[in-house]
Amino acid sequence: MYQVTLIPGDGIGPSIADATRKAIEATGVQIDWDVQEAGVAAIEKFKDPLPQQTFDSIVRTKLALKGPLTTPVGTGFRSVNVALRKEFDLYINLRPAKSMEGIKTPFHNIDLIVFRENTEEFYAGIEHYIDSRKSAAETIGVVTRAGCERIARAAFEYARKHKRNRVTIVHKANIMKFTGGLFLDVSRKIASEYPEIQCNDRIVDNMAMQLVMNPHQFDIIVTTNLFGDILSDLCSGLVGGLGMAPGANIGYEAAIFEAVHGSAPDIVGKNLANPSAMILAGAMMLDHIGEAKAAEKIRNAVAFVVKEGKTLTKDLSPNKFVGTTEFTEAVLTNIQ
Repeated sequence: MYQVTLIPGDGIGPSIADATRKAIEATGVQIDWDVQEAGVAAIEKFKDPLPQQTFDSIVRTKLALKGPLTTPVGTGFRSVNVALRKEFDLYINLRPAKSMEGIKTPFHNIDLIVFRENTEEFYAGIEHYIDSRKSAAETIGVVTRAGCERIARAAFEYARKHKRNRVTIVHKANIMKFTGGLFLDVSRKIASEYPEIQCNDRIVDNMAMQLVMNPHQFDIIVTTNLFGDILSDLCSGLVGGLGMAPGANIGYEAAIFEAVHGSAPDIVGKNLANPSAMILAGAMMLDHIGEAKAAEKIRNAVAFVVKEGKTLTKDLSPNKFVGTTEFTEAVLTNIQ
């Protein structure tokens, strides 16, 4: 039996977390769930967005499944997601974007993987006002050689293991010649150790254009923190949006799997949320612990329900849709 910290999250989090737990249990994999709070839900109970008991649970299990957490815009507490990544040194943000039959999108047969550096650069939290009147602010982005090396190596190792044939390094080294230049130089050196894998690079603005013109020319994308945040959402849009976008945060000692979309407070309690992103994140977690067959059962079940088109949530089928509960039941039926 595996021990996993379950953070239901805010807003629609508890409902999609429940759907994911049921999907994993339907595969027959035995999980001992340690349910903990974070985000707004934790502030209401513990006056702390990341309580010590939640942190301690992840230290113990080294594995967490997390629903969406609300982060106040401009004010309030800092992102709990960022705090978790820094605390556990989860330097890999792994974001797959894969087409499913039944979802209407401009492109078909897309299968992209984004490797986003997850702990450095502009998300490191080094920022301040430069005067007492708060008339100007400064954010400092720190990029280290070690940070570049490990995210680049993770991307190429993944390509080798999964027999993917191309890695594209995305940067802004033409303007940010030191930070962007360091990332590009280090990534190229790592690429030279994997001669069987094709490697090219793109400036980030050109990359955004190329992705929406012809995403099939790309396979694995490796990039820095801010660019990875933006491009991974863009890639999700190519395959149906954030409702179908799972994500993983992986380090040497721990891993946290999540739905990358927001907490959607406007639809809380309305049985409208699409649980696919978190269910697919659960499948990624199963892959991570070596339960590949169970993970494939979940992915196949979600793909079948989406392709069949009879029990889709509102975001996938605006005119004829079912609720979270009915969608989940359809997935569970196909897993079993």
